[in-house]
Amino acid sequence: MPRFRAILDTMPPYKAGKAVVSADGRSFKLSSNESPYDPLPSVVEAIAEGARQINRYPDPAATRLTETIAARYGVPPEHVALGAGSVTVAQQLFETFGEPGVEVIYAWRSFEAYPLLADLAGVTSVRVPLDGEDHDLDAMAAAVTDRTRMIFVCNPNNPTGTSIRRAELEAFLDKVPSDVLVVLDEAYREYVRDADVPDGLTLYRDRPNVCVLRTFSKAYGLAGLRVGYLVAHEPVAAAVRKTIVPFAVNHLAQLAAVASLADPAEKELLERVDSVVKERTRVREALIAQGWTVPPSEANFVWLRVGERTLDFAAACAVEGVAVRPFPGEGARVSIGTPEANDAFLQAAAAFLKS
Repeated sequence: MPRFRAILDTMPPYKAGKAVVSADGRSFKLSSNESPYDPLPSVVEAIAEGARQINRYPDPAATRLTETIAARYGVPPEHVALGAGSVTVAQQLFETFGEPGVEVIYAWRSFEAYPLLADLAGVTSVRVPLDGEDHDLDAMAAAVTDRTRMIFVCNPNNPTGTSIRRAELEAFLDKVPSDVLVVLDEAYREYVRDADVPDGLTLYRDRPNVCVLRTFSKAYGLAGLRVGYLVAHEPVAAAVRKTIVPFAVNHLAQLAAVASLADPAEKELLERVDSVVKERTRVREALIAQGWTVPPSEANFVWLRVGERTLDFAAACAVEGVAVRPFPGEGARVSIGTPEANDAFLQAAAAFLKS
């Protein structure tokens, strides 16, 4: 029998959101924070045209996409690094900065991939408990040691949806030593409507130890193609590019992402985001009216602190054909979907409270 790495014996596999079907055939997947909309025709057209070249390897540097992202945000192309989804770029960061003896700090609970990536990289996770549903930035700053190499700040936070405001985040960044990289994980940035929640791209520019993670999976609706990127000062971005698996961002993904940033496609995509935000407000207000405590969300999901009944809640939703994402003993994250899907979820949530 081959000898595997010992860490694999203690690592749970990543659990993706699953679809469920009710007895009457209804199925609403609200467990993966996906866009509820079909791809735009212009994006589908770019993919269809690009399919004629899939016998060739993609551009390993993704030059056109890199330049398009750089132009979109007014940053140098040398500051952009790509990967197969932002989680893969996060893995590249762990490979870039991680080695035995290194510590990486992140809030907990936060994005569930962080501990898995840390374990695989052989680094020590320093999990700082949330303050209620929010990052405890004072405690995170206090957790920094001479072994700390990287800090992840998920803003808005997944799965609670809560966000850190400018003054608090800037004060935290001022406390972090210049040789510790702060990763602002902004997978849900396009859904933010609180003007006091800063855009990480405005913070990184004069802070060489700050970088920003973004994705095309959520607001841009390309979850099935896997495109993510990092914006950082050139030394960081160049180092991260060294860790990418060759040809990781495939040809069709590159074309679809470029098409998504073109006019008028991006305008239409962001109009769809506005619709999701309106539904987010409606769903949260309805849940509060039912009697739930729901923290304000700046993402495309809401969080319900259900505690020990979390798995029962998820099971009750599944009976109604609604898949939610349970975190046993803590709570459930529920994506914002179509109005029909959201109504089905609200009906299930109300019935659960009555039970």
